[in-house]
Amino acid sequence: MGRASRPRVVQRTVERMTSASGSSSNGSGTDMIDWDLAVATATRFVRPGPEVTREEARAVVAELRVHAREAEGHVREYTRMGAPSGGTPVLVVDRPGWIKANVAGFRTVISPLTGKLAARRANVPGGAAMSAVGSKMTGVELGLVLSFLSTKVLGQYETFAPAEVPADLSAMGEPATPPGRLLLVAPNIVSVERELDVDPHDFRLWVCLHEETHRTQFTAVPWLRDHIEGEIQAFLAETEIDPATLFERLRETVTGGGATPENIAEVVQTPAQREILGRLTAVMSLLEGHADVVMDGVGPQVVPSVAEIREKFQQRRAKGASRMDQLLRRLLGMDAKLRQYQDGAVFVNAVLDAVGMEGLNKVWTSPNTLPTKEEIHNPAAWVARMHR
Repeated sequence: MGRASRPRVVQRTVERMTSASGSSSNGSGTDMIDWDLAVATATRFVRPGPEVTREEARAVVAELRVHAREAEGHVREYTRMGAPSGGTPVLVVDRPGWIKANVAGFRTVISPLTGKLAARRANVPGGAAMSAVGSKMTGVELGLVLSFLSTKVLGQYETFAPAEVPADLSAMGEPATPPGRLLLVAPNIVSVERELDVDPHDFRLWVCLHEETHRTQFTAVPWLRDHIEGEIQAFLAETEIDPATLFERLRETVTGGGATPENIAEVVQTPAQREILGRLTAVMSLLEGHADVVMDGVGPQVVPSVAEIREKFQQRRAKGASRMDQLLRRLLGMDAKLRQYQDGAVFVNAVLDAVGMEGLNKVWTSPNTLPTKEEIHNPAAWVARMHR
């Protein structure tokens, strides 16, 4: 297929899916994102995973489940972080499965904002028609983003997955399982282990150690999920929904020569949002860095080739990919996530050197004991504040 024909093919495909999706997925026609269309777009354009036989696929899934259970014990022993009984589930998924799970979580967490925007648009002449068209455009855009991301993620703790009650227990009044679940994306794990040419069994356990650390963080620290959700909701509540205000703020920055592709997002944020984002950046750096430190701390005892895996994985992170891939990573904030791994790992290692694991675990006491954005880059300041 020639380069010139591909955009037209994409456009025709999206048009077919748009016409087939009908009204907005919530049935009211007022949702700001057509979630069904987002899923349809993402699954239509997602690249296939590596070639494996049916038997190989079953073996990979079974091994990842075993490694996830094994990793749980290793992580809890190393971190000394306990958790109540009845943990969150572990799911081994393919790329479309990851897409559907993330759309469900994303829809849950931003629903207050979409409701706010829908209410504002309902009072504008022609607002209903604008919403119908806009929701489909946004659904397609979100779907294309998810189709790209679904090929990159090895695993993910889905923090905002809704709590569930099995049907046979619901009638008996049994409580729901804790919200959240761990996703392991099997085709991406196989793809990377082949790309790095490392021992597949060691690599799968190594990945599970990282992702299980995230599950441990949220199950052992019950307030953490609500705290992060509260920060996100506060951020969304501050969102300027007046396009004229956003445009004026952006125009002032551009004419002043201060706007670049890297700080455009900050331009349209309010001062309160920047403050909230600073706190969220700090806690996400902590979570990602902690998981990296734990996987490498446990690794030498249970993953024989951990040194080789870490070296090759770091080289892969540093090398990046094609120019287009690098651009998409920047636009989607994936470069920022890599910095979170690095900054958070430096913080965690420095605190461990200073006060040990018990001293580090004070970070999980309350929201007030989390490091600030400044302390992430100055671990001694956190140690001084927490260990006077």
